[in-house]
Amino acid sequence: MKSRVVITGVGVLAGNGKGKQEYWQALREGKVGYKPVTIFDASEFRVKIAGEISDFDPTIYMGIKGLRLLDRSTKLMVSSAKLAIQDSQYIITEENTDDAGVSVGTTLGSLKSIAEFDEVTLREGPRYVNPGLFPNTVINSPASQVSIWHKIKGFNTTISTGFTSSLDAMSYAYDFLQYGRANVIYTGSVEELCWHTFFGFHTLEFLSGSKEGQEFVNCPFDARRNGITFGEGACLLCFEDYDHAVARNAPIQAEVLGFGTCFDPFRIHKYNPHGTGLKQSIRNALEDAGVGIEDIDYICANANSTKMGDKVETEAIKAVFGERAYKIPISAVKSMTGECYSLSGAFAMAASVGVFQENFIPPTVNYKEKDPDCDLDYVPNEARDGSKIKIILVITFGPNGNNTCAVLKRFEK
Repeated sequence: MKSRVVITGVGVLAGNGKGKQEYWQALREGKVGYKPVTIFDASEFRVKIAGEISDFDPTIYMGIKGLRLLDRSTKLMVSSAKLAIQDSQYIITEENTDDAGVSVGTTLGSLKSIAEFDEVTLREGPRYVNPGLFPNTVINSPASQVSIWHKIKGFNTTISTGFTSSLDAMSYAYDFLQYGRANVIYTGSVEELCWHTFFGFHTLEFLSGSKEGQEFVNCPFDARRNGITFGEGACLLCFEDYDHAVARNAPIQAEVLGFGTCFDPFRIHKYNPHGTGLKQSIRNALEDAGVGIEDIDYICANANSTKMGDKVETEAIKAVFGERAYKIPISAVKSMTGECYSLSGAFAMAASVGVFQENFIPPTVNYKEKDPDCDLDYVPNEARDGSKIKIILVITFGPNGNNTCAVLKRFEK
């Protein structure tokens, strides 16, 4: 019999809200987090909009010492950890630190640091590089710094699987709790906005408005959709063994029922039009959670405003749920945060906890024109009452074959 795993803390930093309450309120109001880019010069690009946290001040969360050599990803991650630890009301001491862990999913977090480190090496020579900046060039730096800053001595893991990284990291944390190898795990993701990642997505013409003659619009499931809006941020949730949480009278906010994954290699940077792996990952998640299609009350979708991605997701939902698919409210948090790559799954999980805690269903904003290929209930433009939502399916997938889903439940003793 599986052990119960609950969520006792949420720490989120997003373009449309810092801290869980601000983030949830922004989702309820349909407030978008994307805006003109200010942290680098975007004048050379057709697209000049992204989900930037333009007013991020790490000193609020980390103080003023020890920040000089840390990159933006690490500052975001450590800051979100501070929020998650505070929210979970877990006091880390020498006596319990070995029972706590960190599991982070990220993919692009070190790209800026690597590029800048290598640029100095190539232009001036390796002897002129600041060795203090080298730790930022490894992808596990943000997760490691979370443990260093918050004195967490249990396991520390970084998982890099692209668009599904955050849910894969959470699945790893969930398994660790099942095996009794930890009592408390801070798990989630971070991605930073920088010139290098923006350039990459823009060059691939994956961004909305990046193609010549194309206008910027972020509208998942809408017929006008033409690409993603890149976003950034950090989000950690506190996964905890149920008995441990009860024993310390922790603020239980949701229950994690299970995960499902399926790798479906098709073509590089291309969605499988049949959604084979996505369908299987949904089925695997439902099976792992011990629930049926009739039990899912809301779907927090992957939808990132790409033509093929949103269509494939819609068809996969209909294939798994049949006629019930038309009765389940579905919404795209990315319509407000943008596509945050590895991080988006964590944002979706945090949003789902908000459904339970604040009793609302987030809307899919900017929805205006119906697409015959996307004909389900996408909660257009305005939030709905979520007080009757008991079980949520969270979906993540990407064009390189990764598919991971999670099932959450409103907490009941």
